[in-house]
Amino acid sequence: MNNMLIPKPFKQEFSEGFFVLSSTAVICFADTAAEQPAQLLADYLRPASGFVLPVQTAGTGNGNCIVLQTTASGNAEEFPSEHYRISVKEHQITLAGDTTEALVRAIQTLRQLFPPEIYADTVQDVFWQITCQEIDDSPAFRWRGMMIDSARHFFPKEQVCRMIELFAQHKINIVHLHLTDDQGWRVEIKKYPRLTGIGSVRLKTVVGHECDRPRKYDDTPYGGFYTQDDLREIVDFAARRCITLVPEIDMPGHMAAAICAYPDWGNFPENHVPVRPHWGISYQILSPRKEVIEAMKDILGEIMDIFPGKYIHVGGDEARKDEWEISPDAQEVMAEQGCRSEKELQDYFTGEINKFICSRNRRMLGWEEILNDSLEKSSIILSWRNRNMEMAAVKRGISSIIASRMFAYFDYYQADTRYEPVAGGECLPLEKVYQFRPLPDALAEEDKKYILGGQGQLWSEYIPDGSHQEYMAFPRSCALAEKLWTPEKLCRLLDFKQRLQHHRRRLAVQRVNACPLP
Repeated sequence: MNNMLIPKPFKQEFSEGFFVLSSTAVICFADTAAEQPAQLLADYLRPASGFVLPVQTAGTGNGNCIVLQTTASGNAEEFPSEHYRISVKEHQITLAGDTTEALVRAIQTLRQLFPPEIYADTVQDVFWQITCQEIDDSPAFRWRGMMIDSARHFFPKEQVCRMIELFAQHKINIVHLHLTDDQGWRVEIKKYPRLTGIGSVRLKTVVGHECDRPRKYDDTPYGGFYTQDDLREIVDFAARRCITLVPEIDMPGHMAAAICAYPDWGNFPENHVPVRPHWGISYQILSPRKEVIEAMKDILGEIMDIFPGKYIHVGGDEARKDEWEISPDAQEVMAEQGCRSEKELQDYFTGEINKFICSRNRRMLGWEEILNDSLEKSSIILSWRNRNMEMAAVKRGISSIIASRMFAYFDYYQADTRYEPVAGGECLPLEKVYQFRPLPDALAEEDKKYILGGQGQLWSEYIPDGSHQEYMAFPRSCALAEKLWTPEKLCRLLDFKQRLQHHRRRLAVQRVNACPLP
């Protein structure tokens, strides 16, 4: 069953014979860039096999061994090469990757070549055999992302790390953490302690669907947040798997929790703004005054001290302008900056934030709403509603990530709504996820470089806990991962479904609460 890989590799050829992993095997690294992946592999193989395999420099082992080596010099690219090759012979497996990142992707493939029990966390009585073969593989897209929303419902760091591990197994390389919203502020900021002291707790939560009337609430306070040390643990966990974390602090909208904690950040400080107890889009929006923008820079400064990755997400979506239209302060800022509309006022706000992010040698990301005529080309947009937006961005030389709600919103129903738990949006079954194509047909060849890839979203309004999070993510994220890794010409739905039946055994061994459909 060694051809039951997800994502499907670019090339896989079998030959006679088997490699059998034994307790006398060794793991060897041929260069310093391969040492950490070698240790990761040993840690992955130990729980189920019971083998404490030594990790040592190449040439010091003999017989049954797994050798890891990098094959390209330097690793300065923003998106390092992930091209790797696996050679399985009777007495040796060789993993050769262009970079450390490539080796880590090769390790995830190697794990799938073993029986599914290799994913168990206790020793299994299994013969650890792999058919001899050659694999040559690299990704179709540079950005293969999944987003976790801890703002609406909070997921402890252990669950976040579990999801990161599961995504890593599918060669996802970006995990986007949505950390703040109207319904709760989930990240400790030292300079502004009331953000978590007050803004992390809502006094009640809507029961049922947001559209139900009259609304019903549970009248139970709900809270939770990550300390900066928690987030550094998550960063380290992800880094070991060569996953980049992208933190999001949504602004200037989706800020009711922050304004509850610091009323002066709002447009009307005299009006009490609660941490929002239900879903949907709030009228609250940050004031565009200079001191508020400076406070946002303070927050992002602490965020950048925690997250070493290149990308900082500032949201920018669904920012209603009702308050700005009647706020004397907002109108004054509009006049000072020469803004002709409240939309241009948001462009000014975002531009000031972008200057700060660029000054720290980072790149700003935002939802498609941040796109405007003055947006810096270093910025990246996530297109979630309108594919015309990414085309407009591409024409200006601005990179895009396709986060389409039609194909990649995993908070949506995945089967008949009569039999599924309450969810958001329409029905998005696995088969439709597998139709996802990040590259528009009309895109010119020279413009394809501006489509970095795609991303799935796990908005958590209707995802109350980790078990339900897994139910909504799997197996749909398996389908998305393949469409982002495997060349389109090799993607066939029937073939994917056949491999998925075997892949479910891997998920089951890890006690993943995957949806049983299809």
